[in-house]
Amino acid sequence: MPKKLAKQPTFTGTTPTTVPSILTDGQPLPRAIVFDLDYTLWPFWVDTHLYPPLRPNVTHSACTDKIGETFAFYDDVPSVLHGLARAGIKLGVASRTHAPDLGREMLKLLHIPPASAVLDEDGGSGSGTGTGSSSNKKDKVRKAIEFFDAGLEIYPSSKIQHFKALNKKTGIPFTEMLFFDDESRNRDTESLGVTMWLVRDGVTWNEVVEGIKEWRRRKGVQPAS
Repeated sequence: MPKKLAKQPTFTGTTPTTVPSILTDGQPLPRAIVFDLDYTLWPFWVDTHLYPPLRPNVTHSACTDKIGETFAFYDDVPSVLHGLARAGIKLGVASRTHAPDLGREMLKLLHIPPASAVLDEDGGSGSGTGTGSSSNKKDKVRKAIEFFDAGLEIYPSSKIQHFKALNKKTGIPFTEMLFFDDESRNRDTESLGVTMWLVRDGVTWNEVVEGIKEWRRRKGVQPAS
């Protein structure tokens, strides 16, 4: 039986988030940030908690399955995806699951609100992070799957295999990758040179900031004054 179906998703999109200064301080950033899916971007296991078929709500902010359970991203995920993309960071997925098609379907059915709805444009998106006319063209509702330009590796295999595939696809060195995952066993990816940051209760902006700090520490980057 599946265990711990986490707290219900709470995203409302009503409080725009200020992008953390770590994305605009002029210090190096990872070229790619890769996310696990289950209990990292969303609070459930896609292969044990969901009973298809899935039906999105009117705004595509959540999906309901066959038995009436509702599923969505963790609260900060929409603003995190926009903020990192605007900082010029490529985004990818490395998910070990026995329901890869269902995982991809969720990423298609769950939509991300426009950046203007989830980011405080005056409070920290700042110059030099991709804001301006080019990003305004993308200020619309988008399928979540469209954000992952570094690739989607979603299948039952080791995360090492996932990262080798991402590396081959993007040409980005492992040392330029930061990985967010909720399972400590996946630290084995660090044998490749990847920096992994363990998340305890889903991706939040705080977790992202701490992960970037750790990536910089391993690169020998001195903290910004």
